[in-house]
Amino acid sequence: MADVRDGLGPYLAIYLTSVRGPTHVWDEATTGMVMTIAGLAGLLATAPAGALVDRLRAKRALLVVAAILVTAASLALPFVTGFTAVAATQALAAVAGAAFAPAITGITLGLVGARAFTARVGRNEAFNHGGNAVSAALAGLLAWKFGPQVVFWLMALLAVASIGATLAIPGDRIDHDVARGLCADDDDDAAPCDAPPQSMWHVLRHTRGLAVFAAAAFTFHLANAAMLPSVGQLLAHRVGAGTATSLMSACIVGAQLVMVPVAIVVGRHADRWGHKPIFLAGFAILAARGLLYTVSDAAPWLLAVQLLDGVGAGIFGALFPVVIASLTRGSGRFNVAQGAVATVQGLGGAISASLAGRLIVAGGYDLAFLVLAAIAGAGLALYLFTMPETAQRHPRVAGKPQPGL
Repeated sequence: MADVRDGLGPYLAIYLTSVRGPTHVWDEATTGMVMTIAGLAGLLATAPAGALVDRLRAKRALLVVAAILVTAASLALPFVTGFTAVAATQALAAVAGAAFAPAITGITLGLVGARAFTARVGRNEAFNHGGNAVSAALAGLLAWKFGPQVVFWLMALLAVASIGATLAIPGDRIDHDVARGLCADDDDDAAPCDAPPQSMWHVLRHTRGLAVFAAAAFTFHLANAAMLPSVGQLLAHRVGAGTATSLMSACIVGAQLVMVPVAIVVGRHADRWGHKPIFLAGFAILAARGLLYTVSDAAPWLLAVQLLDGVGAGIFGALFPVVIASLTRGSGRFNVAQGAVATVQGLGGAISASLAGRLIVAGGYDLAFLVLAAIAGAGLALYLFTMPETAQRHPRVAGKPQPGL
Protein backbone atom coordinates (compact mmCIF):
# COMPACT_ATOMS: atom_id res chain seq x y z
CA MET A 1 0.00 0.00 0.00
CA ALA A 2 2.88 2.31 1.04
CA ASP A 3 2.26 5.88 -0.15
CA VAL A 4 -0.13 5.06 -2.98
CA ARG A 5 -2.20 8.22 -2.54
CA ASP A 6 0.03 10.78 -0.82
CA GLY A 7 2.99 9.77 -2.98
CA LEU A 8 1.35 11.49 -5.94
CA GLY A 9 1.65 14.95 -4.38
CA PRO A 10 5.20 16.00 -5.27
CA TYR A 11 4.96 14.49 -8.76
CA LEU A 12 1.58 16.13 -9.31
CA ALA A 13 3.13 19.54 -8.56
CA ILE A 14 5.87 18.98 -11.14
CA TYR A 15 3.46 17.54 -13.71
CA LEU A 16 0.97 20.41 -13.51
CA THR A 17 3.43 23.32 -13.38
CA SER A 18 5.86 21.99 -16.01
CA VAL A 19 4.01 19.61 -18.35
CA ARG A 20 0.56 21.21 -18.25
CA GLY A 21 1.82 24.74 -17.61
CA PRO A 22 2.64 25.79 -21.21
CA THR A 23 -0.89 25.05 -22.48
CA HIS A 24 -3.03 25.57 -19.40
CA VAL A 25 -3.21 28.10 -16.61
CA TRP A 26 -1.13 26.18 -14.08
CA ASP A 27 1.32 27.80 -11.69
CA GLU A 28 2.37 27.21 -8.08
CA ALA A 29 -0.80 28.87 -6.80
CA THR A 30 -3.31 26.88 -8.90
CA THR A 31 -1.38 23.67 -8.32
CA GLY A 32 -1.48 24.34 -4.59
CA MET A 33 -5.22 24.94 -4.85
CA VAL A 34 -5.78 21.52 -6.46
CA MET A 35 -3.81 19.88 -3.66
CA THR A 36 -5.77 21.88 -1.09
CA ILE A 37 -9.11 20.78 -2.57
CA ALA A 38 -8.00 17.16 -2.50
CA GLY A 39 -6.76 17.54 1.04
CA LEU A 40 -10.05 19.06 2.19
CA ALA A 41 -12.03 16.24 0.56
CA GLY A 42 -9.83 13.69 2.26
CA LEU A 43 -10.05 15.27 5.68
CA LEU A 44 -13.86 15.48 5.49
CA ALA A 45 -13.85 11.71 4.92
CA THR A 46 -11.28 10.84 7.59
CA ALA A 47 -13.41 10.88 10.74
CA PRO A 48 -16.28 8.95 9.07
CA ALA A 49 -13.69 6.46 7.80
CA GLY A 50 -12.42 5.93 11.34
CA ALA A 51 -15.96 5.46 12.64
CA LEU A 52 -16.60 2.96 9.85
CA VAL A 53 -13.48 0.98 10.76
CA ASP A 54 -14.61 0.85 14.41
CA ARG A 55 -17.97 -0.63 13.38
CA LEU A 56 -16.99 -2.69 10.34
CA ARG A 57 -15.70 -6.22 10.64
CA ALA A 58 -14.86 -6.43 6.93
CA LYS A 59 -11.80 -4.23 7.30
CA ARG A 60 -9.87 -5.99 4.54
CA ALA A 61 -12.71 -5.42 2.07
CA LEU A 62 -12.65 -1.72 2.94
CA LEU A 63 -8.96 -1.55 2.01
CA VAL A 64 -9.63 -3.33 -1.29
CA VAL A 65 -12.40 -0.90 -2.28
CA ALA A 66 -10.19 2.07 -1.37
CA ALA A 67 -7.34 0.72 -3.49
CA ILE A 68 -9.67 0.25 -6.48
CA LEU A 69 -10.89 3.85 -6.25
CA VAL A 70 -7.33 5.19 -5.99
CA THR A 71 -6.42 3.13 -9.05
CA ALA A 72 -9.29 4.63 -11.05
CA ALA A 73 -8.32 8.16 -10.05
CA SER A 74 -4.66 7.61 -10.93
CA LEU A 75 -5.42 6.11 -14.34
CA ALA A 76 -7.75 8.99 -15.20
CA LEU A 77 -5.30 11.78 -14.41
CA PRO A 78 -3.21 11.75 -17.65
CA PHE A 79 -6.43 12.04 -19.68
CA VAL A 80 -8.11 14.95 -17.91
CA THR A 81 -7.04 18.54 -18.53
CA GLY A 82 -9.24 21.18 -16.88
CA PHE A 83 -8.89 22.44 -13.34
CA THR A 84 -12.23 20.98 -12.26
CA ALA A 85 -11.52 17.53 -13.68
CA VAL A 86 -8.04 17.34 -12.17
CA ALA A 87 -9.33 18.51 -8.79
CA ALA A 88 -12.14 15.92 -8.94
CA THR A 89 -9.77 13.00 -9.59
CA GLN A 90 -7.54 14.05 -6.72
CA ALA A 91 -10.53 14.53 -4.41
CA LEU A 92 -11.74 11.00 -5.22
CA ALA A 93 -8.31 9.56 -4.44
CA ALA A 94 -8.18 11.52 -1.19
CA VAL A 95 -11.60 10.33 -0.03
CA ALA A 96 -10.74 6.71 -0.80
CA GLY A 97 -7.33 7.03 0.82
CA ALA A 98 -8.89 8.25 4.07
CA ALA A 99 -9.66 4.62 4.91
CA PHE A 100 -6.07 3.41 4.63
CA ALA A 101 -4.60 4.60 7.93
CA PRO A 102 -7.43 3.68 10.34
CA ALA A 103 -8.01 0.32 8.65
CA ILE A 104 -4.34 -0.66 8.73
CA THR A 105 -3.78 0.44 12.33
CA GLY A 106 -7.08 -1.10 13.44
CA ILE A 107 -6.12 -4.41 11.84
CA THR A 108 -2.70 -4.16 13.47
CA LEU A 109 -4.12 -3.60 16.96
CA GLY A 110 -6.60 -6.44 16.42
CA LEU A 111 -3.81 -8.80 15.40
CA VAL A 112 -1.12 -8.13 18.02
CA GLY A 113 -2.82 -6.49 21.02
CA ALA A 114 -1.95 -3.41 23.05
CA ARG A 115 1.38 -4.53 24.51
CA ALA A 116 2.96 -5.26 21.13
CA PHE A 117 1.26 -2.39 19.32
CA THR A 118 4.04 0.23 19.58
CA ALA A 119 6.72 -2.12 18.29
CA ARG A 120 4.45 -3.47 15.56
CA VAL A 121 3.54 0.04 14.36
CA GLY A 122 7.24 0.82 14.15
CA ARG A 123 7.75 -2.24 11.98
CA ASN A 124 4.72 -1.32 9.87
CA GLU A 125 6.19 2.12 9.28
CA ALA A 126 9.56 0.61 8.36
CA PHE A 127 7.91 -1.53 5.68
CA ASN A 128 5.82 1.46 4.60
CA HIS A 129 8.89 3.62 4.10
CA GLY A 130 10.73 0.79 2.38
CA GLY A 131 7.84 0.55 -0.07
CA ASN A 132 7.93 4.29 -0.58
CA ALA A 133 11.64 4.15 -1.38
CA VAL A 134 11.19 1.39 -3.95
CA SER A 135 8.21 3.09 -5.61
CA ALA A 136 10.02 6.44 -5.72
CA ALA A 137 13.09 4.85 -7.27
CA LEU A 138 10.92 3.21 -9.91
CA ALA A 139 9.14 6.50 -10.52
CA GLY A 140 12.42 8.32 -11.04
CA LEU A 141 13.73 5.71 -13.47
CA LEU A 142 10.50 5.49 -15.45
CA ALA A 143 10.03 9.28 -15.53
CA TRP A 144 13.54 9.69 -16.92
CA LYS A 145 12.71 7.17 -19.64
CA PHE A 146 9.06 7.91 -20.43
CA GLY A 147 8.22 11.30 -18.89
CA PRO A 148 6.54 12.51 -15.65
CA GLN A 149 3.07 11.15 -16.50
CA VAL A 150 4.27 7.55 -16.12
CA VAL A 151 4.21 8.06 -12.34
CA PHE A 152 0.41 7.92 -12.28
CA TRP A 153 0.41 4.55 -14.05
CA LEU A 154 2.96 3.26 -11.56
CA MET A 155 0.83 4.37 -8.61
CA ALA A 156 -2.17 2.58 -10.10
CA LEU A 157 -0.14 -0.61 -10.54
CA LEU A 158 1.00 -0.49 -6.92
CA ALA A 159 -2.58 0.04 -5.77
CA VAL A 160 -3.61 -3.13 -7.58
CA ALA A 161 -0.69 -5.04 -6.03
CA SER A 162 -1.75 -3.83 -2.59
CA ILE A 163 -5.08 -5.62 -3.02
CA GLY A 164 -3.27 -8.96 -3.15
CA ALA A 165 -1.29 -8.10 -0.03
CA THR A 166 -4.46 -7.09 1.80
CA LEU A 167 -6.24 -10.34 0.96
CA ALA A 168 -3.23 -12.29 2.31
CA ILE A 169 -3.99 -11.04 5.85
CA PRO A 170 -5.75 -13.86 7.79
CA GLY A 171 -9.13 -12.33 8.55
CA ASP A 172 -9.98 -14.83 11.31
CA ARG A 173 -6.95 -13.67 13.33
CA ILE A 174 -8.28 -10.12 13.76
CA ASP A 175 -9.94 -9.46 17.13
CA HIS A 176 -12.34 -6.67 16.20
CA ASP A 177 -13.03 -5.64 19.82
CA VAL A 178 -9.32 -5.15 20.43
CA ALA A 179 -9.03 -3.44 17.02
CA ARG A 180 -11.31 -0.63 18.16
CA GLY A 181 -9.52 -0.21 21.50
CA LEU A 182 -12.44 -1.58 23.50
CA CYS A 183 -10.58 -4.32 25.30
CA ALA A 184 -7.39 -6.33 25.25
CA ASP A 185 -6.86 -9.71 26.85
CA ASP A 186 -3.19 -8.89 27.52
CA ASP A 187 -3.90 -5.43 28.95
CA ASP A 188 -5.06 -5.30 32.56
CA ASP A 189 -5.85 -1.58 32.40
CA ALA A 190 -8.19 -1.74 29.41
CA ALA A 191 -11.95 -2.02 29.69
CA PRO A 192 -13.36 -5.57 29.77
CA CYS A 193 -14.37 -7.02 26.44
CA ASP A 194 -18.06 -6.92 27.28
CA ALA A 195 -18.01 -3.20 28.23
CA PRO A 196 -20.03 -0.96 25.89
CA PRO A 197 -18.05 1.52 23.79
CA GLN A 198 -18.07 5.10 24.97
CA SER A 199 -19.91 7.79 23.04
CA MET A 200 -17.86 9.15 20.15
CA TRP A 201 -18.50 12.72 21.29
CA HIS A 202 -17.56 11.86 24.87
CA VAL A 203 -14.21 10.49 23.70
CA LEU A 204 -13.47 13.45 21.46
CA ARG A 205 -14.49 16.08 24.04
CA HIS A 206 -13.27 14.57 27.31
CA THR A 207 -10.14 12.58 26.50
CA ARG A 208 -7.29 14.46 28.16
CA GLY A 209 -4.60 15.47 25.70
CA LEU A 210 -6.48 14.53 22.54
CA ALA A 211 -7.27 18.13 21.56
CA VAL A 212 -3.69 19.20 22.24
CA PHE A 213 -2.33 16.35 20.17
CA ALA A 214 -4.72 17.25 17.34
CA ALA A 215 -3.45 20.84 17.41
CA ALA A 216 0.14 19.61 17.37
CA ALA A 217 -0.58 17.32 14.43
CA PHE A 218 -2.20 20.24 12.59
CA THR A 219 0.87 22.40 13.16
CA PHE A 220 3.29 19.67 12.12
CA HIS A 221 1.55 19.09 8.81
CA LEU A 222 0.94 22.77 8.18
CA ALA A 223 4.72 23.15 8.29
CA ASN A 224 5.69 19.85 6.65
CA ALA A 225 3.24 19.05 3.85
CA ALA A 226 4.30 21.79 1.42
CA MET A 227 8.05 21.48 1.86
CA LEU A 228 8.72 18.61 -0.52
CA PRO A 229 6.32 19.78 -3.29
CA SER A 230 7.90 23.24 -3.04
CA VAL A 231 11.35 21.73 -3.44
CA GLY A 232 10.05 19.87 -6.49
CA GLN A 233 8.74 23.06 -8.05
CA LEU A 234 12.03 24.83 -7.32
CA LEU A 235 13.96 22.02 -9.00
CA ALA A 236 11.60 22.11 -11.99
CA HIS A 237 12.41 25.78 -12.54
CA ARG A 238 16.13 25.12 -12.26
CA VAL A 239 16.62 21.91 -14.24
CA GLY A 240 13.35 21.15 -16.12
CA ALA A 241 10.45 18.81 -15.47
CA GLY A 242 12.01 15.50 -16.52
CA THR A 243 15.20 15.94 -14.50
CA ALA A 244 13.26 17.45 -11.59
CA THR A 245 11.02 14.37 -11.42
CA SER A 246 14.07 12.12 -11.22
CA LEU A 247 15.67 14.36 -8.59
CA MET A 248 12.40 14.38 -6.67
CA SER A 249 12.52 10.60 -6.65
CA ALA A 250 16.05 10.78 -5.25
CA CYS A 251 14.78 13.12 -2.50
CA ILE A 252 11.98 10.72 -1.61
CA VAL A 253 14.15 7.61 -1.76
CA GLY A 254 16.78 9.15 0.50
CA ALA A 255 14.25 10.31 3.08
CA GLN A 256 12.36 7.02 3.05
CA LEU A 257 15.55 5.02 3.56
CA VAL A 258 16.29 7.16 6.62
CA MET A 259 12.74 6.60 7.90
CA VAL A 260 13.16 2.82 7.96
CA PRO A 261 15.67 2.65 10.85
CA VAL A 262 14.04 5.65 12.56
CA ALA A 263 10.66 3.89 12.63
CA ILE A 264 12.19 0.66 13.94
CA VAL A 265 14.13 2.43 16.70
CA VAL A 266 11.12 4.53 17.72
CA GLY A 267 8.84 1.49 17.76
CA ARG A 268 11.21 -0.50 19.92
CA HIS A 269 12.11 2.17 22.46
CA ALA A 270 9.33 4.80 22.52
CA ASP A 271 7.48 3.31 25.49
CA ARG A 272 10.73 3.25 27.47
CA TRP A 273 12.18 6.62 26.37
CA GLY A 274 8.85 8.44 26.45
CA HIS A 275 6.73 9.72 23.56
CA LYS A 276 7.06 13.41 24.37
CA PRO A 277 10.84 13.91 23.97
CA ILE A 278 10.81 11.97 20.72
CA PHE A 279 8.00 14.12 19.30
CA LEU A 280 9.83 17.29 20.37
CA ALA A 281 12.88 16.10 18.44
CA GLY A 282 10.67 15.63 15.38
CA PHE A 283 9.41 19.22 15.57
CA ALA A 284 12.94 20.58 16.04
CA ILE A 285 14.22 18.70 13.00
CA LEU A 286 11.29 19.94 10.89
CA ALA A 287 12.05 23.56 11.81
CA ALA A 288 15.73 23.08 11.02
CA ARG A 289 14.86 21.58 7.65
CA GLY A 290 12.84 24.63 6.64
CA LEU A 291 15.69 26.94 7.57
CA LEU A 292 18.32 24.89 5.76
CA TYR A 293 16.37 24.93 2.48
CA THR A 294 17.06 28.67 2.29
CA VAL A 295 20.85 28.27 2.37
CA SER A 296 21.17 27.13 -1.26
CA ASP A 297 18.99 26.05 -4.19
CA ALA A 298 21.66 23.71 -5.59
CA ALA A 299 20.27 20.25 -6.23
CA PRO A 300 22.87 18.38 -4.09
CA TRP A 301 22.13 20.64 -1.10
CA LEU A 302 18.36 20.25 -1.43
CA LEU A 303 18.79 16.48 -1.66
CA ALA A 304 20.93 16.46 1.48
CA VAL A 305 18.51 18.60 3.50
CA GLN A 306 15.61 16.42 2.42
CA LEU A 307 17.21 13.52 4.31
CA LEU A 308 16.10 15.27 7.53
CA ASP A 309 12.53 14.57 6.49
CA GLY A 310 13.34 10.92 7.12
CA VAL A 311 13.90 11.66 10.81
CA GLY A 312 11.04 14.10 11.48
CA ALA A 313 8.35 12.34 9.44
CA GLY A 314 9.64 8.94 10.55
CA ILE A 315 9.07 9.91 14.18
CA PHE A 316 5.59 11.28 13.48
CA GLY A 317 4.46 8.27 11.45
CA ALA A 318 5.65 5.76 14.03
CA LEU A 319 4.11 7.52 17.04
CA PHE A 320 0.88 9.03 15.67
CA PRO A 321 -1.37 5.95 16.16
CA VAL A 322 0.52 4.92 19.30
CA VAL A 323 -0.20 8.21 21.09
CA ILE A 324 -3.88 8.09 20.13
CA ALA A 325 -4.16 4.44 21.22
CA SER A 326 -2.68 5.42 24.60
CA LEU A 327 -5.08 8.33 25.01
CA THR A 328 -8.19 6.28 24.12
CA ARG A 329 -7.49 2.92 25.78
CA GLY A 330 -10.68 1.18 26.81
CA SER A 331 -13.00 3.61 25.02
CA GLY A 332 -13.84 1.42 22.02
CA ARG A 333 -13.36 4.51 19.82
CA PHE A 334 -9.69 4.25 18.89
CA ASN A 335 -10.21 4.46 15.14
CA VAL A 336 -12.77 7.26 15.18
CA ALA A 337 -10.46 9.27 17.46
CA GLN A 338 -7.62 8.51 15.08
CA GLY A 339 -9.81 9.68 12.21
CA ALA A 340 -10.79 12.87 14.03
CA VAL A 341 -7.17 13.80 14.77
CA ALA A 342 -6.19 12.87 11.22
CA THR A 343 -8.93 15.23 9.99
CA VAL A 344 -7.37 18.11 11.88
CA GLN A 345 -3.93 16.99 10.71
CA GLY A 346 -5.17 16.80 7.12
CA LEU A 347 -6.55 20.32 7.38
CA GLY A 348 -3.04 21.50 8.19
CA GLY A 349 -1.62 19.60 5.23
CA ALA A 350 -4.29 20.91 2.88
CA ILE A 351 -3.76 24.52 3.90
CA SER A 352 0.00 24.07 3.71
CA ALA A 353 0.10 23.54 -0.05
CA SER A 354 -2.03 26.59 -0.79
CA LEU A 355 -0.19 28.74 1.77
CA ALA A 356 3.21 27.84 0.34
CA GLY A 357 2.02 28.44 -3.21
CA ARG A 358 0.80 31.92 -2.33
CA LEU A 359 4.01 32.72 -0.46
CA ILE A 360 6.16 31.55 -3.38
CA VAL A 361 4.24 33.69 -5.86
CA ALA A 362 4.32 36.70 -3.51
CA GLY A 363 7.88 36.57 -2.18
CA GLY A 364 9.82 33.60 -3.48
CA TYR A 365 10.82 30.19 -2.20
CA ASP A 366 12.95 31.43 0.72
CA LEU A 367 9.99 33.28 2.21
CA ALA A 368 7.86 30.15 2.02
CA PHE A 369 10.49 27.95 3.68
CA LEU A 370 11.09 30.49 6.48
CA VAL A 371 7.38 30.73 7.27
CA LEU A 372 7.04 26.95 7.33
CA ALA A 373 10.04 26.70 9.67
CA ALA A 374 8.46 29.26 12.02
CA ILE A 375 5.23 27.24 12.11
CA ALA A 376 7.23 24.14 13.09
CA GLY A 377 8.84 26.12 15.91
CA ALA A 378 5.41 27.14 17.19
CA GLY A 379 4.34 23.49 17.15
CA LEU A 380 7.39 22.54 19.22
CA ALA A 381 6.46 25.11 21.87
CA LEU A 382 2.84 23.89 21.91
CA TYR A 383 3.86 20.26 22.44
CA LEU A 384 6.49 21.14 25.04
CA PHE A 385 4.24 23.18 27.32
CA THR A 386 0.79 21.59 26.92
CA MET A 387 1.05 17.92 25.87
CA PRO A 388 1.16 15.25 28.60
CA GLU A 389 3.41 12.21 28.39
CA THR A 390 1.52 9.28 26.83
CA ALA A 391 4.03 6.44 27.11
CA GLN A 392 2.73 3.48 29.09
CA ARG A 393 5.13 0.85 30.31
CA HIS A 394 4.14 -2.74 29.63
CA PRO A 395 6.32 -5.06 31.68
CA ARG A 396 6.66 -8.51 30.24
CA VAL A 397 4.70 -11.19 32.05
CA ALA A 398 6.88 -14.15 32.94
CA GLY A 399 6.25 -17.07 30.64
CA LYS A 400 3.78 -15.11 28.52
CA PRO A 401 4.83 -14.52 24.88
CA GLN A 402 4.48 -11.02 23.46
CA PRO A 403 2.29 -11.19 20.35
CA GLY A 404 3.64 -9.90 17.08
CA LEU A 405 7.28 -9.57 18.17
